[in-house]
Amino acid sequence: STPARHRGSPGEPRALFALPSARGPLPAPRWPVECEVIKETIEHIGGGRGGARGAAAGPGAAALPIPPRRGPYEYVLTLRPDLYTAKHTQWFYFRVQNTRRDPLYRFTIANLAKAKSLYGEGMRPLLYSQRDAQSRGIGWRRVGTDVCYYQGGGGGEEPAAFRLSWTTRFPHDGDTCFFAHSYPYTYSDLQRYLRALAADPVRSRYCAVRALCRSLAGNTVYLLTVTSPAGAAAKRAVVVSARAHPGESGGSWAMRGFLDFLLGGHPDARLLRRLFVFKVVPMLNPDGVVVGNSRCSLAGRDPNRAYGTALRGSFPGVWHLRAMVERVLAEREVVLYCDFHGHSRKNNVFMYGCDGGGVGAAQRLRQRVFPLMLSKNAPDKFSFPSCKFKVQKSKAGTGRVVMWRLGVSNSYTMEVAFGGSTLGGRSSHFTLEDLKSLGYHLCDTLLDFCDPHPAKFQRCLSELDALLRRRLGRQPGSGSSWSDVSPSELES
Repeated sequence: STPARHRGSPGEPRALFALPSARGPLPAPRWPVECEVIKETIEHIGGGRGGARGAAAGPGAAALPIPPRRGPYEYVLTLRPDLYTAKHTQWFYFRVQNTRRDPLYRFTIANLAKAKSLYGEGMRPLLYSQRDAQSRGIGWRRVGTDVCYYQGGGGGEEPAAFRLSWTTRFPHDGDTCFFAHSYPYTYSDLQRYLRALAADPVRSRYCAVRALCRSLAGNTVYLLTVTSPAGAAAKRAVVVSARAHPGESGGSWAMRGFLDFLLGGHPDARLLRRLFVFKVVPMLNPDGVVVGNSRCSLAGRDPNRAYGTALRGSFPGVWHLRAMVERVLAEREVVLYCDFHGHSRKNNVFMYGCDGGGVGAAQRLRQRVFPLMLSKNAPDKFSFPSCKFKVQKSKAGTGRVVMWRLGVSNSYTMEVAFGGSTLGGRSSHFTLEDLKSLGYHLCDTLLDFCDPHPAKFQRCLSELDALLRRRLGRQPGSGSSWSDVSPSELES
């Protein structure tokens, strides 16, 4: 049927999806009726003003009853599992009102799912004080003493869950504060960012915002195409995505840094737009983000295991992203695919790539070049020894493996620790600026990787060859091939 027309603009078809425009209200996030939601808008500073609806916040930010107290200032909280599952209790984001400054408070989250956590290695929760934000411009900060992560006592048939416990003092009387597992980045934050893009006469010239599809709840999954207008037919493509797992909000901050740089005025950004067509899906699983899930979509399953078998009706974001990559591959080379994630058990930033064996010896080393280059460009954050390239059977349905099998030879998951860096003399939590800088480093590395003068590339290949020979006890320069070595042997 013919699309309806706007009144007063007979030439323009009505938008079939709600896209942020420079004017008018933003399309409101949608969520299932089972979710209880705080009515007022929550605003946070730090990485840009503008907040999130309560719906976009998370398990503890919904209208939950007051948790049980063991003492006047001791609270035990239980996380809601991902919607329509009984699992995936990891990510939290909750509000505390009417605080008192003097007492020492203890909070315990009683039902975390993972046996190992960076909380056992010095990571601390995030606190946000509304009064400090309003009066002093202070956003999220790390707090907590006596931070403990331990196995709780299971009762009856249930296996024992894991507990996170910490003590803290609040900075003010009568304040409203928030605690979070990682810096929140909501669907509403993304919509506001895209609206600012649409309103910018410069950036909107080389960034088209479209709808990839609708989610199960009816939220728009956005697709950005970034390139300069000239010579599009000859350009290679780069595909970048984030937030398949909604609790991994650090991936959105890395994505924010990536877009900020790519859409900016730096000569390198202009060169990237001239060389490549970027296809960017900044929030693949908006429903999971809106309802505060850790891992799943409203299908109750992990979308990053569904790329191989995804049904269009169950995993629309994954299905349409894969279909889009297949269409792009039919007309041009995809030089890089990178999906941003968060990691709860290892510090630093690292990548998972694809080495299935059976490919030429040169290609096996080449798949390791991009992560090695990135480690040189961000030596205080990115750990090449933490990267892995073996394709496990359990990961066959992930974005990076399926894109690799479609023909994207440089296909990666970038893992950003919830904690921080232990490299370059650091032992510190990642800040928002650290997370955003990863997007810039990815751009920088892409130019190194695709430099028509191959000196850096060849240096990295030689370094990898020497590194792997040392690891396997082979003689340097012995000339033996890598094609007969299994992926398991090549892993550290």
